[in-house]
Amino acid sequence: MIGSVARYGDLRLLSDLAATEVHPDAELLAAARRALPAAPVLPIATSAQVGGGVAGGVGGALGCDVEAMEGFAVLRAAQLAGVPAVELRAISNDVEESDRARWHFDAAFAAITGVTPRVLVEIAACVR
Repeated sequence: MIGSVARYGDLRLLSDLAATEVHPDAELLAAARRALPAAPVLPIATSAQVGGGVAGGVGGALGCDVEAMEGFAVLRAAQLAGVPAVELRAISNDVEESDRARWHFDAAFAAITGVTPRVLVEIAACVR
């Protein structure tokens, strides 16, 4: 899946004092969409609390169906450094799934490594 926006849910300050949402670079997002036309494009919540960013989750005020731990930080650091970035995810488990036997890390790693070359080709084409 491709992140349409990264939302941070742990910050308890007013959003005008600190960013709580970061958008991917538009050209990289378009390149990822060309490379992965069937991939869903969804907002991704970042939260230190499991279920903290999803709709219906514990404190899930961000309204996302996908949750990560570091996506917002990476996109925000890239934004502050003036480096274009986009977030790609392979989902290994449902949010709040505590039974690790039901997590599919091998399939997720295979999925993300399988599509990365296609995305890199599209990104390289838009950088030239």
